[in-house]
Amino acid sequence: MKLATKYIHAGTEPDPSTGAIMTPIYQTSTYVQEAPGVNKGYEYARSQNPTRKALEDAYAQIENGKFGLAFSSGVAATDAVIKLLAPGDEVIAANDMYGGTYRLFTKVFAKFGIRFTYVDTTDIANISKAISPATKLIWIETPTNPLMNITDIAAVAAVAKKANVLLCVDNTFASPYLQNPLDLGADIVMHSATKYLGGHSDVIQGCLVMNDANLREQLYFIQKSCGAVPGPQDCFLVLRGIKTLHVRMQRHCENGEKIAHFLRNHPKVGKVYWCGFTDHPGYAVAGKQMRGFGGMMSFELKDDSAETARKVLAGTKVFALAESLGGVESLINHPASMTHASIPREERIKNGLSDSLIRLSVGIEDADDLIADLNQAIG
Repeated sequence: MKLATKYIHAGTEPDPSTGAIMTPIYQTSTYVQEAPGVNKGYEYARSQNPTRKALEDAYAQIENGKFGLAFSSGVAATDAVIKLLAPGDEVIAANDMYGGTYRLFTKVFAKFGIRFTYVDTTDIANISKAISPATKLIWIETPTNPLMNITDIAAVAAVAKKANVLLCVDNTFASPYLQNPLDLGADIVMHSATKYLGGHSDVIQGCLVMNDANLREQLYFIQKSCGAVPGPQDCFLVLRGIKTLHVRMQRHCENGEKIAHFLRNHPKVGKVYWCGFTDHPGYAVAGKQMRGFGGMMSFELKDDSAETARKVLAGTKVFALAESLGGVESLINHPASMTHASIPREERIKNGLSDSLIRLSVGIEDADDLIADLNQAIG
């Protein structure tokens, strides 16, 4: 199927009992059994739920994978992947990534004896050098949050396979519409489905997609045993969101391009981070592994002070100052004090994330209104 057809029909079949075209919300905690161990494939809703099953099938289909698993949040999905490891195992991770992932790695799992090495993954040589006999997992984001750095997924996958190491790609910023890491050799794809997959800022959810049946069984065991599963209402909302992913992403990309160029040409803007610029260091790789460049970007003002940045952040009227991203509405964010506050300041600065950096999630409103709003806020 072409993408538009796939997204509309992924995971959904008419309800066999009524013919309902939309997957019902199975709001139940348990299922009646004919006899002990004799059931219709469902026993207890932490382990299985028909609405969740439809969504997990959809996740697999839209990422060109064989198996999907739904979690109560993106962080819960990340948590499940790290629980594949044991004390003494090592993880190589990007030094520029979502602050919540960094917090989970450093504040939760590091104290259980799992070691994390952070490198610039845009240079594949850094990953190769960091691999040791204890390395079990490589974790990357591309584009990264919030500096929009690009990592060559296929190149990292080749290094990972040679070393017999798992590769997990956080594909939240790109969404399956723009990028499919499993096709490029990744072992696991993670999404915060809260973002583009849900698309309407009304649900918290995460997912994992993979092709290996044994890996799926290990992760399903963790999902079932640790219990970070989403409710059926949330699954219904993400199923609905996926149906319009293609039309939303088309507009996100169109608006993103217009706003990125507006910002670059603004006399008070210093630097714009957007991977669609032809002079972006990762432009060639992004063009190879992505179908478009998306609506996520960050920028710095020439007056590089936190106070000036705060005035812009407080001055928008269409862009809402809020955490998160990927909704139909445009959001403006201050990573240093919001999404990336858990990263020590010296680490943020070293990796290029300044105190005055502003991140935008460009929505699907009229681009002229968004440009006018940013123009009046910047002044």
